Amino acid sequence: MIEELVIRDLGVIKEATLPLGPGFTAVTGETGAGKTMVVTALGLLLGARADPGLVRHGAQQTWVEGRWQVDADGTVAGRVRDAGGDLDGPDLILSRSVSAEGRSRAIVGGRSAPASVLGDLGGDLVVVHGQSDQVRLRSAGAQRAALDRFAGPELGPVLADFETHYHRWQDDRAELARLVTEQDERTSEAADLRAAIDEIEAIAPQAAEDDDLAARAERLGNLEELRLAAAQSRELLSAEENPDGLPDAVTLLDAARRQLERAGDHDPALSELAQSLANAGFLVADVAAQLSSYLAGLDADGARELEIVQERRAVLTGLARKYAGGLDEAIAFLDTGSARLLELDGDTDRIEQLRADTEAELLVVETLADKLTGIRTTAAAALGTAVTAELSALAMPDAALVVEVDSGGELSMHGRDQVGILLRPHAGAEPRTLARGASGGELSRVMLAIEVVINATDPVPTFVFDEVDAGVGGAAAIEIGRRLARLAETAQVIVVTHLAQVAAFAGNHLSVVKDSDGSVTESSVRQLTGDDRAAEMARLLSGLPDSVSGLEHARELMNLASTGGSTKIR
Repeated sequence: MIEELVIRDLGVIKEATLPLGPGFTAVTGETGAGKTMVVTALGLLLGARADPGLVRHGAQQTWVEGRWQVDADGTVAGRVRDAGGDLDGPDLILSRSVSAEGRSRAIVGGRSAPASVLGDLGGDLVVVHGQSDQVRLRSAGAQRAALDRFAGPELGPVLADFETHYHRWQDDRAELARLVTEQDERTSEAADLRAAIDEIEAIAPQAAEDDDLAARAERLGNLEELRLAAAQSRELLSAEENPDGLPDAVTLLDAARRQLERAGDHDPALSELAQSLANAGFLVADVAAQLSSYLAGLDADGARELEIVQERRAVLTGLARKYAGGLDEAIAFLDTGSARLLELDGDTDRIEQLRADTEAELLVVETLADKLTGIRTTAAAALGTAVTAELSALAMPDAALVVEVDSGGELSMHGRDQVGILLRPHAGAEPRTLARGASGGELSRVMLAIEVVINATDPVPTFVFDEVDAGVGGAAAIEIGRRLARLAETAQVIVVTHLAQVAAFAGNHLSVVKDSDGSVTESSVRQLTGDDRAAEMARLLSGLPDSVSGLEHARELMNLASTGGSTKIR
C-alpha cells in the first residue's frame, strides 16, 4: 500500500504531503484546488507520459515521491532489484521529476531507471479508475478484461497457454505465406544460382591462378630476349666453340689456377688461392651447365603457349568481374552459392512442413479457444449474479447485470470470444449495452460493483478512484461510500470525491486547500479530524462550512457512516 505521497510544483500544488496508509482515504477540496493532481501525481509515479504542462507556473520542474509498503520477497521487490534498486527497509520509494522543458527522470529504489520500469511496477501496485475508465468500460476489450480478471486463476494458465500457441500459429502462418508468395522469385533465384555455379565449376579456377598465369605470360612474351641473354652468358662462361677466339671464363679461371699451382711450392699462400680459383671454376661451370639446361627448356612454340595463357587469363578476368570483383571471391561464391541453393531447393519441403505445423497448431489453438469460452461462460454467469447483488446495495435494486460471451468471433490473441456487459435497468426490460443503457451515474456504480466483486478473486493492493461518484447523489452516493468502505477492508482505497456522502465513510480525510494572493493560486493538503472535518463535510453538503444546519447534517452523516460503514472514522 501507499504510505505517503509527496508532491512539489505540480499544477496548482506548490508543495504537499499526503499521509495515506491503510483503509479508505477521501480527498476533497474546492473546485480548482487541484484534487485531481493527486491522481496525476500517482500517474507519474506509475509511468505516465511526462507532460511539461504539469509543471507549476514559474517553477523549473515538478517532483513527486511515493513511499510504498511492499513484501520484501514479493514480485515487486524482485523487479526493483532487477532494475538496480532496493528497498528502504520494508518500503519502496519511487520518485519522478519532469522539467519545464519536458525532460523526465525516474528513481526506483534509489537508482535511476527508465519510466517504463515504473509502468511495469504499476500494474502490481495500483489500479486507477477515473471518468475516462468509465468510458473505457463501454468498450468490448475492457469488458473482456474485466471478465478475465474475475475468472482469475482458472482462466490465467489456459489463456497463457493459448497465447503461446496462438503466436506460434501466427508465426508459422506468416512464414508460410511469405514462402508461398516469394516462391516464383526464389525459384528464379535458384535457377540463376545453379547457372552461376555450373559456370564456375566448368572454368574450375584455382587459388592464385591469375598471378601464376601473369608471371608465365611475362616469360612467354620475352622468349627471344631470354634466349639471347642466356646463350651469350653461357658462351662467356663456358664456350665449346668461340667464333671470335676469345677465351671463356672457365678457361681463364683454369689458366689462373695453373699459374698459382706452379708457384705454390715456393709459398703455401698461393696454393690456398689456387684452391679458391678451382672452387670458383667449379661454380662457374655449374652456372654454365644450368644456363644450358635453361636454354634447352625454353618453349619451342612459345607463341602458341602464350596465346593459350592469355586466353585463360581473359576467362578468369571475366569470371572475377562477374562474381564479386576478384578470383578468390568467385571461388568463395561456390560455397556460399551452394549453401543458398540448398536452402532454396529445400523450399518445397519447408512449405509442406509449415503447412503441417500450421494445421497442427490451429487444432491446438481452437481447442484452447473452446476451453477459454467454457471458462468465460461459467464466469460470466457468476459475475452477472454477483454484480447484480452489488447493484441492489448501490441503490439500483431493480437493475441486473448480464454478461454475454459470444464465441463466434475471429481468433485473436485473446481467443475468439466477444464479451458484452449489458445492463437491464428494471425487471421486464431488455438488457442493453452499457454505452446505450447506462447513465453516467449508473456507469459509476456498475464500475464500482464490478471492482468490488472482482477484487474477491483478483485482489489489488491499492485502488484509486477519481470522482467515481460523478452523476450520483443522495442515497446512491451513501451506498457508494458504503461499498468503497467494504472494498477498503481488503485493499487500500483512495477516492477523490466532491460528495460528503462518500467522504463520510473514509477513515482518513484529506483536504486540498487553495490559497490565493490575487495572481497565483497555490494549494496544499491538510489531514482533517474533528471540527475541521465536520466543517469540510458541511461545505461539501451546502457550500457553507460554518452553517449550523450544515454542520449538524455533516455530523449526522458521519455518525451514519460510523455505524453503518465498514471502517472506523478517525
